[in-house]
Amino acid sequence: MEIKNTVEELPLAYISEYKVTPEECERVVREINKTAKMRILVLLGSPHANGNTAALVDAFNRGATEAGHEVNVVNVAKKHINGCLACGYCRGKGEGQCIQDDGMQEVYPLLRKAQIIVFASPIYYFTMSGQIQSAISRIYSMQKPPLVQQLAMLLSSYSPNVYDAAKAQLRDMANYFGAKVAGVVTADNSENLTEAKLQEAYNFGRNL
Repeated sequence: MEIKNTVEELPLAYISEYKVTPEECERVVREINKTAKMRILVLLGSPHANGNTAALVDAFNRGATEAGHEVNVVNVAKKHINGCLACGYCRGKGEGQCIQDDGMQEVYPLLRKAQIIVFASPIYYFTMSGQIQSAISRIYSMQKPPLVQQLAMLLSSYSPNVYDAAKAQLRDMANYFGAKVAGVVTADNSENLTEAKLQEAYNFGRNL
């Protein structure tokens, strides 16, 4: 059999041609997924282009790119993105399209293609930045990114005790999206920009 089947088609092809068990098909798919190129979207919510969170993103990006993944990094803090207005347009006449014509319109196409979404944000006051929260709220118009399989976070803060709210939000979004939590990398004031922490972010991207 030619190796041209999609991952979704592979089990049926194996069953019909090689008469193998569904369990063996699942094993083959898992092995393929380990080496499959993924489309990763990183939403960066820091107003500091060269700050601590951006350094984590750069390290993660290098690792994921070297692993063969396609990575898009969008600093939503540098775009004009309003929060959701709860106007209901996207649920009616808009048919899934948001009525607001702002910077989020550049992000939607990337969300539709993303298989892994990484939320990268500083923690200023017990949760992710207001800039990234505005962008997250606008995902409402599409309900769920259609291809997303995994979610992750890169978080930077001054204190080591301020991550729980962001992690809870990640867990709840993953449950709603039907996605897995790939992991969370955090860096507090004693860890920001250290070689060890940047290596951790690199390894995280490299091993996805």
